[in-house]
Amino acid sequence: MDLSIIILNYKSRGLTKQCLKGILKSKPQLNYEIIIVDNNSNDGCIKYIKKDIKENPHVSYIQSDRNKGMGAGNNLGIKKAKGKYILILNPDVAIFKDSLDKMHKYLESHPEIAVLGPKLTTPAKELQYSCFRFPTPFDFIIRRINLPFGKKALSNYQMQAWDHNNIKEVDWVQGSCMMLRKEIINKVGMFDERYSMYLEDTDWCRRFWSNGYKVIYFPEVSLIHYYSRGAAGSGLFKSLFKKITWIHIASAVKYFLKWRKKTITTLSQNLSRIES
Repeated sequence: MDLSIIILNYKSRGLTKQCLKGILKSKPQLNYEIIIVDNNSNDGCIKYIKKDIKENPHVSYIQSDRNKGMGAGNNLGIKKAKGKYILILNPDVAIFKDSLDKMHKYLESHPEIAVLGPKLTTPAKELQYSCFRFPTPFDFIIRRINLPFGKKALSNYQMQAWDHNNIKEVDWVQGSCMMLRKEIINKVGMFDERYSMYLEDTDWCRRFWSNGYKVIYFPEVSLIHYYSRGAAGSGLFKSLFKKITWIHIASAVKYFLKWRKKTITTLSQNLSRIES
């Protein structure tokens, strides 16, 4: 098996069905499987999809007994996966013809790479920033409350000055779409399940780098991401009344405590870039 595609559904059955149909329509030239994990959505996702998809040899389903969060939900799929490579895929990402084949081919020729992330755009084909430098607490704050004096720091964190049409080693790529080598996952470990949502992708990429493997941004594949920012940029006061804000804060606390020594180094590097 070349590739296992894992799509985690949580109350997004329509998007999940469209994502699945898009993959099947793209007809990858790989020996592949698609694993739909329903994170106890209670939206009838699996039954709903089966009405249209019917029985398909490429597709299997996992029904979780509770909402385990992003990392743990995807881990259910990883445990079942048979592929040499794993694609973690959000249901709001559209796959096009040859996309998966190109990513697979690049990883096959670069065994030092653990994670490959494609370019992501809006439906209007505007760039979405999906590769980043490792965050510091300051980066976390300026993303949430849009501090006027934080624009340069935000630009540094999102790598805005760099041409996103070039292949590049990056600190981490967004977990919306990432292709990984299963052998390396077996060595480094799956998603850290202490994060229920947010920063589990950042943490994972940091662990791969810490074990000597690379994370690569790969714009030779460009995909559409129907993305909605639910936890950032709404202003401090308003955001404090949102449950998702506190989930984000909890994940940030876990992340910065876990990586506190490396975060100090990252902060020093970022300050040098901003001042230069």
